[in-house]
Amino acid sequence: MWLPRSRFADVAALATATLALGPDARSFYALGWAQSSTGQPRQALANYEQALHRYREAGDRVGEAATLNNIGLVYDGLGDRPRALDYYRQALPIRREVGERAGEAATLTNIGLVYDGLGDRQQALAYYQHALPLLREVGARGGEATTLNNIGAVYNGLGDRQQALAYYQQALPIRQEVGDRAGEANTLNNIGAVYYGLGDRQQALDYYRQALDILREVGDRVGEANTLNNIGTVYYGLGDRQQALDYYRQSLDIRREVGDRAGEANTHNNIGAVYYGLGDAQQALDYYRQALPIAREVGDRVGEATTLSSIGVLYDGLGDAQQALDYYRQALPIAREVGDRVGEATTLNSIGAVCYGLGDAQQALDYYQQTLPILPAGRRPRQRSHHQVQPRDDPPGGTESRRGSRRAGDRRRPRPPSRPPGP
Repeated sequence: MWLPRSRFADVAALATATLALGPDARSFYALGWAQSSTGQPRQALANYEQALHRYREAGDRVGEAATLNNIGLVYDGLGDRPRALDYYRQALPIRREVGERAGEAATLTNIGLVYDGLGDRQQALAYYQHALPLLREVGARGGEATTLNNIGAVYNGLGDRQQALAYYQQALPIRQEVGDRAGEANTLNNIGAVYYGLGDRQQALDYYRQALDILREVGDRVGEANTLNNIGTVYYGLGDRQQALDYYRQSLDIRREVGDRAGEANTHNNIGAVYYGLGDAQQALDYYRQALPIAREVGDRVGEATTLSSIGVLYDGLGDAQQALDYYRQALPIAREVGDRVGEATTLNSIGAVCYGLGDAQQALDYYQQTLPILPAGRRPRQRSHHQVQPRDDPPGGTESRRGSRRAGDRRRPRPPSRPPGP
């Protein structure tokens, strides 16, 4: 969890005062930690590099490994995952060499998170499962809960919801036991996401509401906005669009307040989906058009593809086939780029349907046939349905990581409905 901001300021002030007396590895490290924890990644990197140089000069292998790990964390936060991975891989053998089991577990978890972010879930799972027994061995209950939660998120991403639920339900009582209220809310959110995926919307709603109460209690505005968004999606699934709209608007207000641009784009898209469902195409288009440039600004390629597809669906419904095709064709390569196979199949299906409507049966057949090998046998692409992305997992646990600082709950984004194929 985050420490009070004044604590970071105190650490930074003490480190700065100590450095005024002369270069010191620990003070550079402490200053880097305080800066990385308060949104100053570039300054943090500069101080960590100073600390690293001095730890190496002194032959302090423990300090060297801790600093390498934290430099990895900063690069991960900046979105430079390959560089983060490079630093974590430098830290890991040193931690093994010096027998620092808790640190080894933290770095294994961090590597798992990088692979998770890169979409390599099997690799992520392998690293999390290596970390778990180490965390149990050293009695790091908070880290154990975080890793159980992360394993659950991987299984959910792999479509094994029962396994995901089993891991989340192991994480939850540990988080309650150690008093990690923000972590408890995160896992409640993730359990809600699993139940939503299993079609049990009432159970999902119950878990989301438990999470919401805790997030408000601890003052986690980002988590509160995420959970309000999730509750809106449940109500959308239940057919209560006015309730969905109310929760999405509450979420949007908070996301604007805290500057969560990616979340703002997502909720704009969701509100657009509600208006589309209510038959108000112009309002829907307005919200989609607000979502699209923000998704591009923050580099949210999944969100960009979703919104492009949503706009395509809208124009399709208005009978503007050429505009629909243009947006679908913009969405398709992005879905392929990010490995969204279901989104790819849905968009191919939609393009095929538009081509069929335009009288080009051969083109339609070509797109439909491209859809078939993507989906498992017997499964059809989504048609006029909503889809949510997988839950966001927890940040790395362990000695140097900022546990809880990037905990975001889940972000559920409705998938635009696709046009049904022609007769």
